[in-house]
Amino acid sequence: MAQPFTPSDSALVLIDHQFGTMQLIKTLPLEQVTRNTLALARAAQILHIPAVLTSSQEDQLQGAMLPELEPFLPNAFASRVRRLGVVNAWDDPAFAAAVEGLGRRNLIMAGVTTDVCLVYPAITAVERGYQVQAVMDASGSPFELSEEMARQRMRDAGVVLTATNTMIAELAHDWSRPGGMDLLELLFTKVLPPIQPAAARA
Repeated sequence: MAQPFTPSDSALVLIDHQFGTMQLIKTLPLEQVTRNTLALARAAQILHIPAVLTSSQEDQLQGAMLPELEPFLPNAFASRVRRLGVVNAWDDPAFAAAVEGLGRRNLIMAGVTTDVCLVYPAITAVERGYQVQAVMDASGSPFELSEEMARQRMRDAGVVLTATNTMIAELAHDWSRPGGMDLLELLFTKVLPPIQPAAARA
């Protein structure tokens, strides 16, 4: 990774954070993954970072996309790419067009599960010339072995592995900047009371 990610050159990509697929996560506590995913969404909202959300077969075992994402990313949630079942999201033309249409070359990616839904699109994004940071604590797998193998494949392909707090701090750069205190508050509330949209706190 040549340069740190900034809000002006980054986009958030959340893949298959759906009720059914989330139940498959065994490598991290489900609540932790959920809270980290929502924290990424809230950080994107604070910093005006564009986002693409995608789901697969919401009417099947994978289930509906987490509704808690909608208050933070209402436009991305409404226009989420609903794939018909393709595993690598990049193989869906609507997903590829949505990401490419953002015009951002730095992608912050998380997916459920890591070993199926995140590994392939993260690697493909690097192959297409994007810089990618995969947020590992907003992702997870059913098995430790498959999680580690997916991480190894991503590292070998040039994907940078990171965590939610580290990613948010990198984007903030300076807590005194506009929105910096909101981000700092986010890091505290992520492990304390439930995160709520700004409108709900007003």
